[in-house]
Amino acid sequence: MPRISRRQATALIAGALAVPLGAPAIVRARPSQIFIIVPYAPGGSIDSLMRSIAKAMAENLDQPVLVDNKPGANGIVGSQYVARAPKDGSVLLAGGTGPISLNVLLRKNLPYKLEDFASVAMLCNGPLSLTVNARTPVTDVKSFVAYAKGRDKPLFYATLGPGSVTHLFGIMMSKSMGFAVTDVAYRNNPASIMETLSGECDLNFATPAAVIEHARSGQLRILALSSEKRMASFPEIPTLTESGYPELTASFWTALHAPAGTPGDVVARLNAAANAAMQKPEIAKQLETDGLIVDTGAPERLDAQLTRDAALWGPVIKAQNIVLE
Repeated sequence: MPRISRRQATALIAGALAVPLGAPAIVRARPSQIFIIVPYAPGGSIDSLMRSIAKAMAENLDQPVLVDNKPGANGIVGSQYVARAPKDGSVLLAGGTGPISLNVLLRKNLPYKLEDFASVAMLCNGPLSLTVNARTPVTDVKSFVAYAKGRDKPLFYATLGPGSVTHLFGIMMSKSMGFAVTDVAYRNNPASIMETLSGECDLNFATPAAVIEHARSGQLRILALSSEKRMASFPEIPTLTESGYPELTASFWTALHAPAGTPGDVVARLNAAANAAMQKPEIAKQLETDGLIVDTGAPERLDAQLTRDAALWGPVIKAQNIVLE
């Protein structure tokens, strides 16, 4: 019987320990914790929502899920960080219309591209409102269009800056309804709403949750929402579709993305946890307060939203030759 040297014996034992009997060829370890990168400063509605979702996902996954804020450059800082992160499910992006779809469409020198991300889960979306000062002599979309066409000067509408959803939506509305508008950029929603309340700005597309109390107090009038159907939170407000403008159906959304190349089974596990989180009553209540709609499904649901965004906003951006640096 041949003798085995001490060196050979050590190698055999190490090999046996490295590949246990019956073990799969590849065992993928879970990351010790998961970080959701929010590309905005702490304290906003998306930040608050993602903290609730992270907590619910942690319970489902039985591992820590933490929120890390990386604000800056209209979501570019946080999005770039995730695009370059490990492809193991340990780092996710709380993406949305601005950081992903619009940045890709608007910016030629963006340090990431759509293909740098894998869709994990759509979470929610929300509509824009067609809101005017209550002193404006209109009561519905039809009378609003007649009023706008009868003016001898454009309507001034509030935006959150060039290339924002509100800016692009105003251009779409002007073309669809057939009257002139002039955009006025504000640093945030509260500032734009204050100018609409004062009458300095004629028109606002803020989220319904942001203007509903002013409408109920009689200071503003919400004429319609851009959602596909009426919202349960605001059943009294008609949609632009039922008012005769289905082409003005639009929304802003929030979703989870992973770095491209993240394994499919990891994405599936994260998708299931995110979908379960969105069914929590406390999250549903938070969404209702913020005027948002649960919108979940397989990763393909998010793929479809990205495709729809390109078809909706892309032609407007191209026709107006809007390019951001």
